[in-house]
Amino acid sequence: MRALDEEGYTTPTPIQTAAIPHLLEGRDVLGIAQTGTGKTAAFALPILHRLNADRKRAAPRSTRVLILTPTRELAVQIGEGFTAYGRHVSFKGTVIFGGVGQVPQVKAMANGLDVLVATPGRLIDLMDQGLLNLNSVEMLVLDEADRMLDMGFIHAVRKITAKLPKQRQTLFFSATMPDTVCTLANSLLNNPVRVEVTPVASTVEKIAQSVMFVTREHKRNLLEHVLKSGACSRAIVFTRTKHGANRVAEQLSKSGITADAIHGNKSQGARQKALAAFRSGEVRALVATDIAARGIDVDGVTHVINFELPNEPESYVHRIGRTARAGAEGIAVSFCDMEEVAYLRDIEKTIRQPVPVDHDHEWHAEGIARIHASKGPAPKPPAQGRGNSGGGRPPQGRGARPGQPAAAANKTRRDGQGQHGHGQRGRG
Repeated sequence: MRALDEEGYTTPTPIQTAAIPHLLEGRDVLGIAQTGTGKTAAFALPILHRLNADRKRAAPRSTRVLILTPTRELAVQIGEGFTAYGRHVSFKGTVIFGGVGQVPQVKAMANGLDVLVATPGRLIDLMDQGLLNLNSVEMLVLDEADRMLDMGFIHAVRKITAKLPKQRQTLFFSATMPDTVCTLANSLLNNPVRVEVTPVASTVEKIAQSVMFVTREHKRNLLEHVLKSGACSRAIVFTRTKHGANRVAEQLSKSGITADAIHGNKSQGARQKALAAFRSGEVRALVATDIAARGIDVDGVTHVINFELPNEPESYVHRIGRTARAGAEGIAVSFCDMEEVAYLRDIEKTIRQPVPVDHDHEWHAEGIARIHASKGPAPKPPAQGRGNSGGGRPPQGRGARPGQPAAAANKTRRDGQGQHGHGQRGRG
């Protein structure tokens, strides 16, 4: 409680209110919640409470609590959460992931741990080397299960969970619940309590969404225009491809806008450096691919800009959720070219509302706007994976608020080592 007070937390979020009592009772929990809803604190606080109440020592090379997460960013973010919430509690924890040397990680685990946060690939590497056993795990947390499966980790997760004791408490969190995720949840959970907040089809109410119709060749000009507006102080720009993210970041830097890119081809050090610069305000625009951005949990992001629209409508909801965190307001601006009209229609169907159109910019493409409004056949989107205009497919927005300028409204490697970098701890 003292740590929460120091963090400035006063009122629990809906996922915390719903999940914490059941977790304290020892129940298995199936939580359906996106990032930014306070999910980390929802499971970290009951875990720390339990560890503090029962201070038995973990056996060497083992852990009492195992938290599995798909990316380095998220693993680091969760580790930082435990450090912050448990600063007045005696516990031993560490974070392990691929892409860096294993020696410090092995050393950290040697005398046993209370909390181990891990990506699946590195965890299996260490298990196969006999450097870690899971036979004394009391609690398992599987975080962002849908992303775990998207990234091809289903077999790794099954291999890991097969080594766990049958008697344990399991916490399973996912933003979406497709059939594959349901099947996995059913195999791991015992009579779980289902807790659901912010259905994926809904968008955060405090996000002002808008869409700008623009030809592909003018997207970069429009991006500079939006970023140079006075209201845009910290922005995440989404591109589809890693190469595209680099190109957009380079273009922005040349135009005088401090920017950096974060994606799976960047080294761990480069990713940490980019996130630290974004966190401190030294970098104003962080250009990211979808998976790399999943663990970015930064307070104070004023704008999410979808340089390209995602081909999966649910990704739109995840993207725009990078802003308006911890009760703040935010702006999500999406650029839509001719080939992305079909994506925009899918997004509007998913969020069950039209995305308001911002016509008030120099590069407005009325022809594309008419095609979107016509309800007729949309041009076929490009094949997935073809890079266009440098990047990712951005989300849509709800348009300018009254009195606000329009522009202002505006498979990784299987081992999980290919694209994780440091994420930031947000509001739990």
